[in-house]
Amino acid sequence: MARLKTLGERCAGFARTCWQRAQRAGWSVELAALVLVTVVVAVLIVVFPVIVPLITLVLPLVVGSLLLGPRQLPWFVVFVLLALALTVTRQEDMTPRTAMAIAIIFALGFIVLMTSFRRTRLGVGGMRGESMLVDLRDRILKQGRIPELPKDWNVGWELRSAGGTAFAGDFVVASRSGLTRLELVVVDVSGKGEEAGTRALLLSGAFGGLMGALPPAEFLPAANTYLIRQEWREGFATAIHISVDLMTGDYEVRSAGHPPAIVHDAGSGRWFVQETEGPLLGLVDDAEYPVVRGHLRRGDAVLLYTDGLVESRTRDISTGTDHLLGQADRVLRGDFEDAAARLIDAVDIPGDDRALLVVHRRVG
Repeated sequence: MARLKTLGERCAGFARTCWQRAQRAGWSVELAALVLVTVVVAVLIVVFPVIVPLITLVLPLVVGSLLLGPRQLPWFVVFVLLALALTVTRQEDMTPRTAMAIAIIFALGFIVLMTSFRRTRLGVGGMRGESMLVDLRDRILKQGRIPELPKDWNVGWELRSAGGTAFAGDFVVASRSGLTRLELVVVDVSGKGEEAGTRALLLSGAFGGLMGALPPAEFLPAANTYLIRQEWREGFATAIHISVDLMTGDYEVRSAGHPPAIVHDAGSGRWFVQETEGPLLGLVDDAEYPVVRGHLRRGDAVLLYTDGLVESRTRDISTGTDHLLGQADRVLRGDFEDAAARLIDAVDIPGDDRALLVVHRRVG
């Protein structure tokens, strides 16, 4: 008991000394607390080796990887590994189990160290960095939020990423100009999953600004110029842009290397492909994007989608488009409420990002 009391007093004195030095050195509260915890754990391992195992040093290492920024984390990892080395020298018996625990801690420290170097590129680490990514992801989804529409119009979209996460190279941007004009664009950035998601984060905000500021005919040329200026190694994207007059039902479609729109004619009940042409975004200066015009009567609909819904390793685009047409005819049958979610479930092809947008003019 006396030994425990003495140890407690020594730890308390050491803690005060560490805290004072940490404040003078400008350490963060998290770093100072983690250093203190590591020291206490190391002392307990030396004093009570039977009760406190070496693997306990994993706890401050894992917590540090969550809380510390990229500048502090590497130094803290080195500090933990030094504490481990010192405690090992005080171990009386070096058993295979002890050796395995040491190897695990060093391996984990190396992994955390490599992660901290990657975080340095972002400049923010731990939970702060994750919070930033979540915020940026939410901004992508916000760009695709459909504005309030007249009751006779129904627009919805659905997104599925290759990795099952909310980060994807496909995204939707929506904008309403004045009382009558609705503009929508479906974009597919080169790559897939999270690696393409970082580029989509930037482009969604830029495209949202361009769409709200330019006439429909100028949107894709401006988006192309913007993408060229980024000088990305894989800096290209496909896109399909539709501008709809909510009063008359007239619309214009322009494509940048994207799969063509699919139109539903309520009069005949048939679906057909509306061919559109145009070069990819980000490859050719001063590219031109021809317009295809149409008219949506009551009951008509337009589908815009990315190639992840119609192309796979075992299916080419033409076959996949035919399959999409067949599923649209089978699943929707004139009912376009939640159409995007129902249709993308019916034709879901894993392995690539998929996005589907449905524009429907209600019967009444």
